[in-house]
Amino acid sequence: MIYKFRYPEIDVKATGRKIREKCAEKGLSVTQIQEFLFVGSNQAVYSWYSGRTLPRLDTFYALASLLEVKMDDLIVKAEETKNM
Repeated sequence: MIYKFRYPEIDVKATGRKIREKCAEKGLSVTQIQEFLFVGSNQAVYSWYSGRTLPRLDTFYALASLLEVKMDDLIVKAEETKNM
């Protein structure tokens, strides 16, 4: 039996925008996020927001917890943005 599996891709830029939007909805500043997540610098958070990088898995999990959402709610699949 051959199983057709399409490797799921993350739209990093759109995911960064979604992270930024959710943080803004909660009224969290970059400094507050940095301090809560024990991230080394504000630049790391700005890098997520711009879609240059994404948080490490454990940091992503903590961020979702802080924002009171599931990790999946922060991730934008590449196929979602291709259809726009």
